[in-house]
Amino acid sequence: MSQSIAVIKGDGIGPEIMDATLRVLDALDCGLQYEFVDAGLGALEKHGTLIPKESLDAIEKHSIALKGPLTTPIGKGFSSINVQLRRHFDLYANVRPAISFPGTRSRYDDIDMITVRENTEGAYLADGQEYTDDGNTALSVIKVTRKGSERIVRYAFELARSQNRKKVTAVHKANIIKTSSGLFLDIAREIAEEYPEIEFQEMIVDNACMQLVMNPHQFDVVVTTNLFGDIISDLCAGLVGGLGLAPGANIGEKAAIFEAVHGSAPDITGKKIANPCALLLAAAQMLDHLGMPEKGTAIRQGIRTVLETRNDMVTPDMGGTGNTDSFAEALVEYVGR
Repeated sequence: MSQSIAVIKGDGIGPEIMDATLRVLDALDCGLQYEFVDAGLGALEKHGTLIPKESLDAIEKHSIALKGPLTTPIGKGFSSINVQLRRHFDLYANVRPAISFPGTRSRYDDIDMITVRENTEGAYLADGQEYTDDGNTALSVIKVTRKGSERIVRYAFELARSQNRKKVTAVHKANIIKTSSGLFLDIAREIAEEYPEIEFQEMIVDNACMQLVMNPHQFDVVVTTNLFGDIISDLCAGLVGGLGLAPGANIGEKAAIFEAVHGSAPDITGKKIANPCALLLAAAQMLDHLGMPEKGTAIRQGIRTVLETRNDMVTPDMGGTGNTDSFAEALVEYVGR
């Protein structure tokens, strides 16, 4: 059975790491068909817009997209492409695993946790942001709804249940932000009662950040609101060696977009030294989502094996002497056995 997906190669190093990732997916014989669509700087130059309607239509048609890093131009008049995509398709759950791999420059070598971040409301709303007429005061609305909180917390518990994880931690600031953060916490407590087999913990965000640095092994699944989740998920990436190993899934009821969460790295574009791991791990998340978990596991185990045994094929940022293409070649050899 074949599955068609939309593929956004992205800007900067995006095409390089996407080509590497598709080579591995093809070697796994996943039955995937690709429709390549434009977004980002290339789309702006070609179509006059960062996200052409044709690209949105393709994502809607396939319901699945694999996306490389995109660049949003700096300056007024341009809003984040990623935020636009999340809102357009109501991709309410941002799922960011943090898993240790060998050969990374990190303090810990046995991290395995997931951050589940609410993706569509909170502090990231474009409406409600304004300056006063004199330009001396900036205003921003933080909007949290019962619907948004219920579905993100329930998603986190269902994810924990499906992956046999034992604990969900709700991160909040309800002690100070008693309305928006307080509502999220109240709803998290309500939902937790429906999952008695899973331990529930609540933690104030500043303490959570400190605990993540001091003792990250106490965490399993973290669920939180948009702004806190943005910060915490990058902190967790730092625990396992940085954004080069950080995939992300944006999940909605009708569509899902899987991505490398790092930037487009224009300083190394064309040098063929970009680390493809984040996008490969996002592809593994996509395969899990499509009901092919054994193939997702093959990618993760392949990355681990290559990092441990093929230093000559690994990119320089991971301590190797290889490049993007050789990393992909080594993975193709592994998954093709």
